[in-house]
Amino acid sequence: MTNGRRAGVIFSAGILAGSAFWGLTAAMGMSAVMMANVWLFELVKYIGAAYLLYLAVKSLRSAFSQKREIAKRAYGGMPRQIFTKAALIHLTNPKAILSWGAIYAITMPVNSTVFELLGMFMFLFSASIIVFVGYAFLFSTARVVAIYQRMHRVFELVFGGFFGFASIKILTAKLP
Repeated sequence: MTNGRRAGVIFSAGILAGSAFWGLTAAMGMSAVMMANVWLFELVKYIGAAYLLYLAVKSLRSAFSQKREIAKRAYGGMPRQIFTKAALIHLTNPKAILSWGAIYAITMPVNSTVFELLGMFMFLFSASIIVFVGYAFLFSTARVVAIYQRMHRVFELVFGGFFGFASIKILTAKLP
């Protein structure tokens, strides 16, 4: 938020890169490979859950901190660092591969061509671009930053609770 619109768009690009990776790998059958090799899914699951738990602790500490400033270092740095942090957030999200895989399994016939699969990917990925770049523009406006700064503790408590809950849900999720 305080790093500006450019950093927000770069962060969005990192999230989109992670999403593109999972979307394309699911289109090419990676979800089936992960389900056949449960250890691989479990590894991604534990890494993702650990990272969400780290974010939960960080958010809760921020909520109870006396500092009223938005932490610039969380998503700051050089463009490559910002992009990498965002991509890693999405790449360590085990639900991303399952979501993409479920979309293909539900919407695409078994005998779909590569062009049909890529068409579905482009359709869904276009919506992701609009959403994530839209977030970058919205959350880099002075008014939204001012609202966040006024309600900092509330947001951080909600984020901490959400990240902690998501981490627990991922850790306790059972494979079908």
